[in-house]
Amino acid sequence: MTLLINKNIATALMIFSAITTSVSINAAQLIPAAPKITATSYIIMDADTGTVIAEKKSQQQFPPASLTKMMTSYITEYELTKGNISLDDKVLVSENAWSTEGSRMFIKEGSQVKLGELLKGIIIQSGNDASVAMAEYIAGSESAFASLMNQHAKLLGMDNTFFSNATGLPSENHYSSPYDLAKLSRAIIQKFPQHYGIYSEKYFTYNNIRQPNRNKLLWRDKTVDGLKTGHTNAAGYCLVASAKRDGMRLITVVLGTKSEEARARESQKLLAYGFRFYRTHQLYEAKKQLSLVRVWGGQESTVRLGVGNALSVTIPRGQAKGLKATMDINTEVRAPVVAGQSYGVVRISLDGKEVKTVPLVALNSVAEGGFFKKTWDGIVLFFIGLLQ
Repeated sequence: MTLLINKNIATALMIFSAITTSVSINAAQLIPAAPKITATSYIIMDADTGTVIAEKKSQQQFPPASLTKMMTSYITEYELTKGNISLDDKVLVSENAWSTEGSRMFIKEGSQVKLGELLKGIIIQSGNDASVAMAEYIAGSESAFASLMNQHAKLLGMDNTFFSNATGLPSENHYSSPYDLAKLSRAIIQKFPQHYGIYSEKYFTYNNIRQPNRNKLLWRDKTVDGLKTGHTNAAGYCLVASAKRDGMRLITVVLGTKSEEARARESQKLLAYGFRFYRTHQLYEAKKQLSLVRVWGGQESTVRLGVGNALSVTIPRGQAKGLKATMDINTEVRAPVVAGQSYGVVRISLDGKEVKTVPLVALNSVAEGGFFKKTWDGIVLFFIGLLQ
């Protein structure tokens, strides 16, 4: 059973009123269609909210080429964060890694390379040799590492992705989608900010060989700080880019363009469109009290409710005054209450259309009360039930 709490709605609307003071509230801005993009598929996603602004065939399966290496670096960063490996670890280069074809970091067979340098070789130089060396170090073999990649892909909800190797070299059973690659990019940006700076580095020198990052946008747009390029004959020229402007971060993925210049140009078009016509607004802070609700049979008589994570929405520019928040809250909350447990939802709508719904969770725990407290509250609830 749910109850619409008018007091809470009024509080929410006060917050939205504050938001709209910094946003034009004139007549809603007209939003043109996304620009024509000469790519097989693409997507624009807001990095904070996950909102898809524009897309073409974004959930279809395509060969991802070296965009695969984003998962290789993601797993490396995951293992680093867990403390299972260190940037100072020495990785022995096998003949298998050294002989891997395609783009290279130029590591030598039998040498020991610092793991931190391998990570840069994967991200900046797109080294296939570095990717295989890292895969073997973390999982024992590239095939075992591919299994690990697929486990992480499943956890991230990458439903149209399967990896057969750590490099993106052509393989029949190796594919992803723009939507999945954007999801992976979000995870890299949000979960491992301490390593994200590598994706914006323009050059890396190893073995006296200086190689540039193949992402041309790093030179053309100072707001762009990642992420990865890719190319094979089957995949065409691909690019995952991310940029942050005025507190808003976008991710673009383009697959299947005709040249290095085309993938950069088409990505620029998508970024320009997204930033020009959309804005992201943070509505509620994480774990900030939005409501205080009666608890029956508890050591405490109330529990604080709020959202577990910051609540933001991405909407067309100039339409913030059309936002409305409502809260559906459980009418009967009984102890014990566990922090993080859901006791309702927050619904955000724009001009009457629901755009986001998130759980309303307990911000603190409430233990069961004693015998007399539970008995008394039980009697009160009984008579309330008779009156309804």
